Amino acid sequence: MKISFSKKVMITGATSGIGNANAKIFAKNGFNLIITGRRKEKLDELKKKLTNKYSIHIISLCFDIRNQAEVKKAWKSLKPEWKQLDILINNAGLAKGFQPIHEGNSDDWEVMIDTNVKGLLYITRLVSQEMVKNKKGHIINLCSSAGHEVYPNGNVYCATKFAVDALTKSMRLDLYKFGIRVSQVSPGHVEETEFALVRFDGDENKAKMYQDFTPLKSKDVAEIIYFVGTRQKHINIQDILVMGTQQASNNYIDRSGRLIN
Repeated sequence: MKISFSKKVMITGATSGIGNANAKIFAKNGFNLIITGRRKEKLDELKKKLTNKYSIHIISLCFDIRNQAEVKKAWKSLKPEWKQLDILINNAGLAKGFQPIHEGNSDDWEVMIDTNVKGLLYITRLVSQEMVKNKKGHIINLCSSAGHEVYPNGNVYCATKFAVDALTKSMRLDLYKFGIRVSQVSPGHVEETEFALVRFDGDENKAKMYQDFTPLKSKDVAEIIYFVGTRQKHINIQDILVMGTQQASNNYIDRSGRLIN
């Protein structure tokens, strides 16, 4: 299919949460989308919903970001015009487990490192090569407040997000000379995502983390990412650290009750 206009964004981890919210806001504003994730039915549902609502083109790619062979195969399947991306949003990421280091589950560590660090690298390696060739593009990494400040029992998750922060800074040094912008957005607590449910292995009671304060919503973060990605070419917003009003830091949260807007 010949793409009729040039604005194209790839969003990893688009099946839920912040990635899903990103797909909606970019689609609403006329971007063609490549949405990726592991759950084909979720991708198909999102694609159908957004193509019916907006006059855009969408490609869905179902693969596991942790598997380099799958990432390469999915990228190779794209036609040349789809590889000329304006924006890559490295959104795919997760937390698994919430134990002190001496009680941690090494399987959880592997999942977080493979997803949050290695997966980000696999897709960025392919996309950035094309951006360098075209001398344009914008890479936006979803970091976290956990990439700026550690907290008890966060050990390996925090380490992966500190890695994202370091990679973002080093990518920028590698790519700025080719006219490519590299940014990151670092949110604190965010609800309307599957983050807590995944961290606690589907335990809905443990995942009820936000009942006594008001965190950010996935839409809030998506709006910020959209703002970062749509500035004029001479502007690169390097990092935004954002939290809800009741969260002063990772370790200080006012849990006296939810705010009423």
